[in-house]
This record gives sequence, structure tokens and C-alpha cells, in this order.
Amino acid sequence: MHKIKVADWRKDENGPMQVVSGPLSKEKIHFQAPPAESVDYEINQFLYWFNSEIKVEPIIKSGIAHLWFVTIHPFDDGNGRIARAIADMQLARADVTNQRFYSMSTQIEYQKKAYYEILEKIQKGSMDITVWLQWYCECLINALEATDDTLAKVLSKAKFWEKHAATIINERQKLMINKLLDNFFGILNTSKWAKITKCSQDTALRDIQDLIEKGILIKESGGGRSTSYKLNIL
Repeated sequence: MHKIKVADWRKDENGPMQVVSGPLSKEKIHFQAPPAESVDYEINQFLYWFNSEIKVEPIIKSGIAHLWFVTIHPFDDGNGRIARAIADMQLARADVTNQRFYSMSTQIEYQKKAYYEILEKIQKGSMDITVWLQWYCECLINALEATDDTLAKVLSKAKFWEKHAATIINERQKLMINKLLDNFFGILNTSKWAKITKCSQDTALRDIQDLIEKGILIKESGGGRSTSYKLNIL
């Protein structure tokens, strides 16, 4: 199946919005939005339902709202972003707090390929949305788990800086330590240190040696040009 992208949306002069893929002579229509003349009615129905106090589990209502809006597809562009915002808005209402550490919008972006596949399956089928709601709930679980990982990293970073609050560290060292505490790619050596902090390799080596003496960095296995370093996280 072709991967559906935003650019695949098209609008014929006398027809509704469509999701298409493939070459011009062999286009595949993945989805066709409601005709323009019915959009006002459909949106009014959706808004009445969304703002009504109905007895539906908040998570289920969030999933239905997302699917409903993106299926109406009232705008030429941005419908997916608005649908994700609506989903997060409903979840925020349910949380009854101004502190939220997870985002369905972000998680759906991470799972975009599977998202488009499940949308096509539902929108071209019988519109039995059970499978969609199952996928949506699993996506929410993934969002919560991703948040657990993020919060664990934040707490680890906070504990590290609390432990070294009185340690004298220059700006280059702070920059590199924060990168190592986040998602540093690859190994750390003097060349990479010098490139990132825009200093000489001699200065980079002095910075590293200083942090080793302070117990912040440790030398990994290997030596010479292959010498690399990592944070001493205890």
C-alpha cells in the first residue's frame, strides 16, 4: 500500500476532498470526504454532540471526536492537526487538571503510518468504529508509557544537577553534560566535544580530564584515538 501523505489530499473542481496515492493513470482513492454542501450540517451536529453532557467514557469520547472530525474533513488543510487538538482537548477536560504530561497528538504523529491505515480501514468499511477505538486506546497507553520514560529522564537530570550543585563546571562542560543527560547520539570523544563546543581538541581534553577528576565522566574501554567517555551516573 502506498504511504498516504498530506500532499495526497486533492480537491476536484466539482467534487469533494479525496485522499489518493499512486501514479495519475492508476490512482487509488483511500478516502472521500462528505460533499461540500453537507459540511455545515455535519459540523453543527458534531459540535452539538461534542459539547453535550452525554454519558460516554471520556477516552471513548475523545476517540470518537477525533474520528468524527477528521472524517467530516471541513478544511482544505490542517484537519488532522485540528482533530488531534480536539482529542487532546477532550482528554484535558476529563483530567480536570492544568498539568498534563502526555500528548495523544504527539503519539499519533509517532504512529502516523498505522494511523492512516486504521483510518482508511474504518472510513472505507462499515463505519463500525470498534477497531478504531481499540487502536486509539492502545495509542493512549503508548503515550502514557512514553511520558513515564520522559519523566524518568527529567527526574534523573534533576537529581544529577542537585548532586553537583556545588561543583565548579564551565559553560562548555554544562553544554555537553546536558546533551549526555538527554539523547546524545553515538560515543563521546575529544573530537566530538571540540566540534560541538567549538573549541580546540586540547581544550576539549582538558575539559574532559577535569570532569573525570570530579567524578562526573568516566573513561570507556579502549585507548588512544578510540578513547571515549560517558557520564558517571550512580
